[in-house]
Amino acid sequence: MHRIMRIRWLNIIMLTVLSHTVTAQEADTVLTLSLQEAQEYAVEHNKMIKASRYDVQAAEMSKWELISNGLPRVDGSGSLNDNLKLMTTLLPGEIIGQPGEKIPVQFGTKYNSSYGFQATQMIFNAPYFVGIQTVKLAEKMSRQSLEKSEIDIREQVINTYYLILISQESLDILNGTSENLREVYQSTKSMKEAGMVEETDVDQMLSNVRGLETNIRSMERNLEFSYNMLRFQLGVDMTAEIELTTGLQDLLTEAGIESLMESDFNLSQHIDFRLTESQVQMQELTLKNEKASILPSFSAFYSWNKNGMGDKLNDLRWFPYSMLGFQVSVPIFASGQRYSRIKKAQIDLEKARTNKSLVSDQLKLQEKQLRFNLINARDQYDTQKENVEVACRVYQSVENKYRQGVASSLDLTQAHNNYLQAENNYVSALMDLLQTKLALDKLLNNI
Repeated sequence: MHRIMRIRWLNIIMLTVLSHTVTAQEADTVLTLSLQEAQEYAVEHNKMIKASRYDVQAAEMSKWELISNGLPRVDGSGSLNDNLKLMTTLLPGEIIGQPGEKIPVQFGTKYNSSYGFQATQMIFNAPYFVGIQTVKLAEKMSRQSLEKSEIDIREQVINTYYLILISQESLDILNGTSENLREVYQSTKSMKEAGMVEETDVDQMLSNVRGLETNIRSMERNLEFSYNMLRFQLGVDMTAEIELTTGLQDLLTEAGIESLMESDFNLSQHIDFRLTESQVQMQELTLKNEKASILPSFSAFYSWNKNGMGDKLNDLRWFPYSMLGFQVSVPIFASGQRYSRIKKAQIDLEKARTNKSLVSDQLKLQEKQLRFNLINARDQYDTQKENVEVACRVYQSVENKYRQGVASSLDLTQAHNNYLQAENNYVSALMDLLQTKLALDKLLNNI
């Protein structure tokens, strides 16, 4: 007995250790993503995308709900009534030879029962057939909205991915500069002890170091915020570890700006233009539906029933009956309501067509502007890249002169600030180049 208990306790301990091990492994799991993998992951797991997929499913169910209204329908019914006290009616006494008298008479039986079914079928209903076209188009538009949401989340993920890489690049620059500046600070302290510089030079270097450390902490917070934004877009927990495998140099190598500039713009494939086309089609169907409301509608039905009557439940007499019929409904007069609705539908249709033309013009203008922006962003990037190299050489030269006692701490501070400003301008130009390329990629349906 004791041996069995020990075995059970050992199993419990092993299961507990195993569960903690699995939990720890899950917590330590790192989500490793390239830029393309991040986009695909977001499309699959982003919560807003999931909600859009539910909208598509709901639109599909609405379509089948409307279609089913035109299919044959069969309804069954049944009843059992117990007439606890039959209704009494007064009849004239003349019918039984008692003129001038009112004779109380009860009609019916104690029990009445019936059962049967009725089948109905719509034969012609113009609004119904237009409605089927409408719900099919609504389903198509919901799928287009899902496609637009996926494109938007891809753009957001790419933009955040860029921002993380840029922030990390800036942080690396600041950290590298910080190490160098600390060395200069220590060197300045040694020079002060040797009487080569004044106390104000040491204070100036210390101020530079502390200012740079403040910038580093601020950049680290910005970087963490960008990671949190990416986690939100990916639909993962805010504590999840993410490792990005695509580097800045990879992005620049794969940019393909020249080929992008030569790409043609297909307006009819842009999601915004296709949505406006669908909206025009929807308004056309709305107008068609309003016009169809003045047409007659036809339907047919067949019913079969059986009634049972008697004073005892086990001795009811049953009598069947059935009916076949047709029904026609013809709109005749609606006090001008239908005319007003048709005119309103025509106005809405013209408005949708105008909006389609407006979107077309906006997209064409945007295409030209983005191509100009991309050329400017590339030129600005090349310029700032050269400025960084120049500012770095100047800073190194001034630093060497400072160590030799030829340049002052003010000269070194100025050169250092110029170098950091050049780095900031370079990073900003790089981000602008990537974002401008992303905007043109999106317009040309490349994401």
